[in-house]
Amino acid sequence: MDVGLQLIFSSYGWDKGITDSQVYADELRLAHLAEDLGFDAMWPVEHHFFDYSFCPDNTQFLSYMAGCTKTIKLGTAAIILPWNDPIRVAEKIALLDHLSNGRALAGMGRGLSQREFEPWRGIELGETRERFDEASMMIVNALETGFIEGDGPYYPTPRAEIRPRPENSFHDRIYAVANSPESVEACAKIGGRMIMFAEKHWDKRLPSIELHREKFKESQGRPSPGVMVADFTYCHPDPAHAKAAGEQYLSSYLSSLLEHYDLMGKHLEETKGYDGYGQVAKYLRKHGFEKYVEGFEAANAYGTPEQMIEQFRERRDAIGPFELATCFRFGGIPIEDAEASMRLFAKEVLPELKTWD
Repeated sequence: MDVGLQLIFSSYGWDKGITDSQVYADELRLAHLAEDLGFDAMWPVEHHFFDYSFCPDNTQFLSYMAGCTKTIKLGTAAIILPWNDPIRVAEKIALLDHLSNGRALAGMGRGLSQREFEPWRGIELGETRERFDEASMMIVNALETGFIEGDGPYYPTPRAEIRPRPENSFHDRIYAVANSPESVEACAKIGGRMIMFAEKHWDKRLPSIELHREKFKESQGRPSPGVMVADFTYCHPDPAHAKAAGEQYLSSYLSSLLEHYDLMGKHLEETKGYDGYGQVAKYLRKHGFEKYVEGFEAANAYGTPEQMIEQFRERRDAIGPFELATCFRFGGIPIEDAEASMRLFAKEVLPELKTWD
């Protein structure tokens, strides 16, 4: 079982005096530990403009980390395709793979935050489904063949060679964020492994996972790989402290998520391709924040090492084998506590998870 480190570059929840440079110093502190502690991959996000999260170019970040590490895999979670030209994405991933001696993992997504889309002139939230479908197929084909081309309405591209040429197949190294049925199908079509965030009870996520298995088998002619799940977690030896602190930080992070994506607003119900998120917004308006927090806390693994292992075991029983991307710095966690949580997880939880299929 692969277990990675998720990096979100957030200042929401911390003291208002925290600087962007301190945010990056904190995240780099954890990133430099990941390989030595036994993590299999690191997964920086792409976000812009707001304290919710700000990493404008995760391939640039990973290129730096490629020179600081030797074995850990380097994954984008994710490159938001409507904000990036597919030629540049294919070139950057190919270059990262060369710089890291074949350690790159290509994760893609389509974006959700309306306020994050506003500064991107000429790109509408309602176009993201079509833009993702068109660009993702171009990128995947380019990484396999060494040539990029497209005849779609958004990215008409004459055939051009990618240099440096991709030398290693990206078979089983493609990932895509997939929360809606349309995204699940698009992920399967490009041969991607699903990236899912721990947001609600796992039995409610199983239909999406089963849909991916079905569509992946149809399009790729082979069984689908297990999903990759992104957790926000807190590990501490004292159960009472782990519960209180974990719920505090999870609640703080969830507040930032609801604000950033305006998940209680009505715009998602009226935006093409975001019907599923519109239903979430309706649920939130009806049941309120506290009900959503309850499901969020139930989905993410936190607690003592023994409690976390049991939570992951129950998840595996519910959805089958999965990869994991754990985030230790979120919601205002002091960096010293985040590092202590990460080290305890690596010492007592990680060895058990690595024995799993």
